[in-house]
Amino acid sequence: MEQKLLLVYTGGTIGMVKDKDTGVLMPFDFDHLLAQIPQLESIEAQIDAISVPQPKDSADMEPKDWQFLGKLIYSKFMQYDGFVVLHGTDTMSYTASALSFMFTNLKKPIIFTGSQLPVGDIRTDALENVLTAIQIALLNENGAPSVNEVGVYFDSQLFRGNRSTKISSDRFKAFASPNFPALVTSGVSLKVNEPVLLKPNFNKATKFSEAIVDKVFLLKIHPGITQQMLEQLCETVDFDVLILETYGSGTIFNADWLPILLEKLLKNGKNIINCSQCISGVVKQGIYEGSERLKSLGIISAKGMTTEATVTKAMCLLGQKKDKNEFKMHFEANFSGEMY
Repeated sequence: MEQKLLLVYTGGTIGMVKDKDTGVLMPFDFDHLLAQIPQLESIEAQIDAISVPQPKDSADMEPKDWQFLGKLIYSKFMQYDGFVVLHGTDTMSYTASALSFMFTNLKKPIIFTGSQLPVGDIRTDALENVLTAIQIALLNENGAPSVNEVGVYFDSQLFRGNRSTKISSDRFKAFASPNFPALVTSGVSLKVNEPVLLKPNFNKATKFSEAIVDKVFLLKIHPGITQQMLEQLCETVDFDVLILETYGSGTIFNADWLPILLEKLLKNGKNIINCSQCISGVVKQGIYEGSERLKSLGIISAKGMTTEATVTKAMCLLGQKKDKNEFKMHFEANFSGEMY
């Protein structure tokens, strides 16, 4: 039986063209984008292509767009063997991470890709990214998909979606997965890293939940933060989860007023997460005095999670209406391969 794949366009550089007068990149017709990739016709599978009603620059993507995309894919889940999502690069890892938490026991591939240059550019990276992402999404063994998770494919490597992060704005190697190996590497052939792939339970159904609450605030810790700054922030910003992006292995500055402020937030029902600013490595609360205070307060550890995964996982858990204790327990548990 011929395989079927759905190609979904959400926006981004891949589907843009330069305005002749201003040089600014502007979206163009999705059908024109498909016409720029005639190689699609040579792939031995039925490829259907659709666009979301209002394609966006990925910088404009919001949680409601993740919900729309997830619902769209889930509504067509039984009709296709795999899905490839064309997405802008700036927030691709956020969207991929969000979908990895919205789907449970995923039994088909959802592969995100895009490009640094528009598809019509003479040096575009779009063709290789799109065509290889499709090939990966169509990989199967004994009639079952080889990849059963949300991934980000870029410049010859497929990364787990919730392990990926954008590392460059001007290189073709725009994404990395610092704390986890690539799932698939593309060369003359596709090399699948079988041992690290998620293994679904094929006897159980894939489930989808669109529940997201976006009352999450990300604060990058930096030298010079004062008590007045943090107190005013906590009084004026409406959040249920505060993510502290700390130094190194989860260290924060020592100040007598800081644990008092954090404890007050905790008593008021807020969840606080410790996530490292470093691109690689793991939060290990208690190694240094600064993080020992956080550990003693019961601050949640993001361990080796990316910032993108930390933010989106928190939003999804809030959507599930977990109480404070449940939130901590579920956040620190591995849900879809995002943690060690």
